[in-house]
Amino acid sequence: MTKKHRENLPISPDDFMHEFMRFKRGSVTRRHFLGVTGLGLATAVMARSPGAFSTAAYAAEDLGTKMSIATWPNYHDPATFENFKAATGVAVEVNVFGSNEEMLAKLQAGATGWSLFVPTNYTISTYHKLGLIDELELSKLPNFSAATENPRFTKEGQIDGKTYALPKNWGTTGFAVNTSKIKTPMKTWKDFFEVAQTEADHRAMVHDYQLTTIGSALVALGYGFNSIKADELAKAEELLIKVKPHLFAINSDYQPGMRATDAWMTMCWTNDGAQLNRDVPAIAYILGTDGGEIWTDYYAIPKDAPNKAAGYALLNYLMDPQNAVKEHIANGAPTTDSRVISLLPKDIVSNKIVYPDEAALTPLEFGAAVTLTDPGRAELMARFKSA
Repeated sequence: MTKKHRENLPISPDDFMHEFMRFKRGSVTRRHFLGVTGLGLATAVMARSPGAFSTAAYAAEDLGTKMSIATWPNYHDPATFENFKAATGVAVEVNVFGSNEEMLAKLQAGATGWSLFVPTNYTISTYHKLGLIDELELSKLPNFSAATENPRFTKEGQIDGKTYALPKNWGTTGFAVNTSKIKTPMKTWKDFFEVAQTEADHRAMVHDYQLTTIGSALVALGYGFNSIKADELAKAEELLIKVKPHLFAINSDYQPGMRATDAWMTMCWTNDGAQLNRDVPAIAYILGTDGGEIWTDYYAIPKDAPNKAAGYALLNYLMDPQNAVKEHIANGAPTTDSRVISLLPKDIVSNKIVYPDEAALTPLEFGAAVTLTDPGRAELMARFKSA
């Protein structure tokens, strides 16, 4: 009997599942799997084994063997990508960035190699205007549920009724303080910059990211987080230049310094604040009562993504609440999806770092699109870093 003849013979549901599991483990090629099974009994098998193909894209398209995602430091459960590879055969390369400006510059330069990336809410309109991201085909993302998303944190993924990005999580920008080292009570961004020059001299860190570093300096002076007014930016520059000699570092990947106690306080995002406090309870996370940032990070697919099929498959995998809940437990940032909230442990949902009271959120602002490309803020940050 020829090989071709054997491949055309009917296959039992049990044999189909055997071949499917071999394919998931990477023991056989996709060509072998399709040739042996023909997918002729897929319907019967899926009826017997609900969820075997949790992602329609797995069966519908060739995903290749590798893809790349651009994201933020300490932002994912490594097991997520290991499990995705086990399920699909696609290895995920993780590229870490410290600012949305870096991501924008890379995308504008072209050929990033990313098939998925994680932009912040205020950048999406600019990416769309510049033609750098695709409108998403929601039919390829059946695990996403618009009905269970909180619109407060998700509306900027949609432009003119079309969806360009799906929410990953939301959060805040505050500061983390090692209370075993710093005894001065701190409640505001004004406190942060004052303590950085005194009790935390050479022990404080600020982000390598103009939105939050300049924005927090503006708030400390009583101005709006998103200001692009020349006189207000000039005052913020004076404050930043004054504090710079006292800093330990300008770096958006600040957890290592805080954990080693080389740094005693730092500008900090929700997820890092939760992780640091979980592992080192003396590290408190503080939201400025004088203002600051509230944000949502999204997933989007670049226009020039080299492996869009895998990008969609990973995005759909991440939208599955059973996978997303593991990400949120490891990451520490709050979810936008009520399905995920229902799966989270009570100690996370009740954690005020992760889910602060409404009163703590009221002074905070979402980043404004204009700050991403405003030359005044870009030039200010460059001068601060080079001073």
